Amino acid sequence: MDASWEDFGWERLGHGVGRRRLPVWDATVLLVAGADGVLLCDTGSSLREAAEVRAQAEAMLGRRVTHIALSHPHFDHVLGTAAFPGAQVYGAAGTAALLRAGAEELRADAVAQGLPERDAAESAEALVAPAHEVTGESVLDLGGGREVLLVNLGAAHSGHDLAVLVPGSPPVVFCGDLVEESGEPQAGPDAVPARWPAALDRLLELGGEEARYVPGHGAVVDAAFVRAQRDDLARRFDVPDPA
Repeated sequence: MDASWEDFGWERLGHGVGRRRLPVWDATVLLVAGADGVLLCDTGSSLREAAEVRAQAEAMLGRRVTHIALSHPHFDHVLGTAAFPGAQVYGAAGTAALLRAGAEELRADAVAQGLPERDAAESAEALVAPAHEVTGESVLDLGGGREVLLVNLGAAHSGHDLAVLVPGSPPVVFCGDLVEESGEPQAGPDAVPARWPAALDRLLELGGEEARYVPGHGAVVDAAFVRAQRDDLARRFDVPDPA
């Protein structure tokens, strides 16, 4: 099934691993397929967008998404989650409470950014909060020897950032918006800039020099790009180097 990924507009990053850049906000979703399970990282900006992702995933892999990892609780990464009924949903600790209390705020943000009101309202009303929260690290076994590591990086780009490491040759690291390639990293009201460079240091520890780093927006990058962005953020926010 791997050979057909490109036909659906997906970029294959390894056996059973691929990602797609979604339209409008250029947010990335990542699929990781094991023998028994399929992990989707982030779910897009609406149920409508996610339904297309679900249809493509099922056509490419011949089975449904069983697990979802949400990199952070911003509308363009979480509002599609309800389009995957039955999937086990993971997020950094604190994400569930934030989403349960913040559906209206996500709807308003999505509309302000250009999502049609009807799509935003429908998606926010159906919003799914993670039932599984990661406090440190958690291993997901997708079968056939494929294990992925979910890592809670704390507050940096958002108040609740989660990274995903897919071991392999090379490893793949799903960064969420901790890393952005198609524009300058965005620091909204929930960002904690003082902790952002350290979060990127942790990403580099996870993936190493040979990894492919998948940003929340933009093209796949290498360790040198992540390191340069880490240094730019430290200068931008006047974060001193660790002692």
